[in-house]
Amino acid sequence: MTIEITTDSRATDDQDLVSVSATRSAGHLIVAQLEREGVERVYGVPGESYLDVLDGLHDSSIETVITRHEGGAAFMALAEGRLTGRAGVAMVTRGPGAANAFIAVHTAWQDATPMVLLVGLIPVPDRGREAFQEFDLTGWFGSTAKHVTTLDDPSSAARVVTEAMRIARSGRPGPVVIGLPEDIIRLSAEGATTLEPTVAVGPEAGAAAIDELVARLTRSERPVVVVGGEGWSAETGRTLIDWATRHSIPVVADFRAYDAVPHEGAYVGALGYGRADHAAALFDDADLLVFIGTARTDVLSDGYRIGHDAPTVVVLPGELTGHSGRLDQLIASDAANLVARLPQLGATFDESRLQEARDAHLRFSTPSAAASAAGTGAAEEYVDLTAVMAVLREELSSDAVVTYGAGNHAIWPARYLPHHAPATLVAPRNGAMGMGIPAAVAASLALPGREVVSIAGDGCFMMNGQEIATAVGYDAPFIAIVVDNGVFATIREHQEAHYPGRPSGTHLTNPDFAALARSYGAYGETVVRSADFRDAYRRARSSGRPAVLHLRQDPAVRAPSTAV
Repeated sequence: MTIEITTDSRATDDQDLVSVSATRSAGHLIVAQLEREGVERVYGVPGESYLDVLDGLHDSSIETVITRHEGGAAFMALAEGRLTGRAGVAMVTRGPGAANAFIAVHTAWQDATPMVLLVGLIPVPDRGREAFQEFDLTGWFGSTAKHVTTLDDPSSAARVVTEAMRIARSGRPGPVVIGLPEDIIRLSAEGATTLEPTVAVGPEAGAAAIDELVARLTRSERPVVVVGGEGWSAETGRTLIDWATRHSIPVVADFRAYDAVPHEGAYVGALGYGRADHAAALFDDADLLVFIGTARTDVLSDGYRIGHDAPTVVVLPGELTGHSGRLDQLIASDAANLVARLPQLGATFDESRLQEARDAHLRFSTPSAAASAAGTGAAEEYVDLTAVMAVLREELSSDAVVTYGAGNHAIWPARYLPHHAPATLVAPRNGAMGMGIPAAVAASLALPGREVVSIAGDGCFMMNGQEIATAVGYDAPFIAIVVDNGVFATIREHQEAHYPGRPSGTHLTNPDFAALARSYGAYGETVVRSADFRDAYRRARSSGRPAVLHLRQDPAVRAPSTAV
């Protein structure tokens, strides 16, 4: 039995709005199509503008994860898209709800991550009258989403959903926004049924393109491969590293795409914020740059200052966006198709060049003996994050998922925590704060049984730390390591460089993070000494609950030592 609801959105609570019908409402059809698309969960904050969708979810196989903030919900959907390759789905209400979700849409757009955002809207007759919470959906999201559409025909509900899912994950992945007028979704979708999900088919590199790439490699002496973007599988990453290792071609990762390939063999580090000098020098000295899944953007090129003269090949599944500088060949392909078709080359490049870069990477990415010793030493006033990373390298499982948001605290895990497979890192490539905790919640739900740890700065944690309550409510265990230095460290570092002695607007007054966690029903513990971290981590892990470890860091420390 299904329902059809009257379209008068202004009806009072004592009016009978529900009548039995032989057909589904558009809102229920949306849910049915999401089920057919294989969606396992949706994230959201409830709103009266999409009640019929919520009603459809009541009896659905889809789990409805209700979060404490729309930004948290949308970040969770983004994280699920990053981890699974399927578009994560979030639901928010009109106006303020949509505004709160905007940060994650922008992140998904710049990070090229598939997600679908469903936004409840005002009734159609009320448009253009400055009705309660009215806003321009396309005006808001049109410049930062792949596609924005509004459902105006109830019978088109399934088609709109399946097209959104396809658009979000095909070509260059990204966010799709669907507006749902509250009166339209209540209407009967008479005669309409769910549709077979449309397959996202990526472009395939042709033989001529592969031959041209091979010719460029053969003519070069110092090639470098740069990996990034979405769509990397364990097989693709392993195949590329094995191929590059056989031919002594160094491989570097784009900023926060560190899990694209396993950190072994020809992998020699990452570019972008917190990168090592050897990686930047190798990139800048190359006589051929082959970008796979990414392009020469500002972050990986130190603000367009390095790597601009070398012959360049870019391999992308969609349109070329964000690339700056020389471009000699553009190959329309996803990483999997291109890597699977790479032939064996007739020659091997300079083995000593690769070995030197690999050795430099290992020195840079391995915590120093002194820092490791701090983890077993005497009392300290603050916890040494490098010592913490040394412990995590030993404690984390090889497929553990690491999440973090933006800030100086993220430099430590980016430098010291190796990745062995894709879907082991969720971090915002656009520098959005507040993503780490929601991403950890989504990782725990989407990948049950996997170890999940989030490295959070105090400023970053407080932007969405309330989602610890969501983790407790949905039994989504992970460990949040909160680095408390009482300052927005990244901005303070810029102030120290450009306005020395004049800190302004960067001080933080923090709560007791461990006590805050316990108030949510999570495990909470404050770690005073580096030597105490390992046991605290093990206690948090064995608790089986969401957990927060509160670490106090020296506010004068901005980053790990740059010495290698």
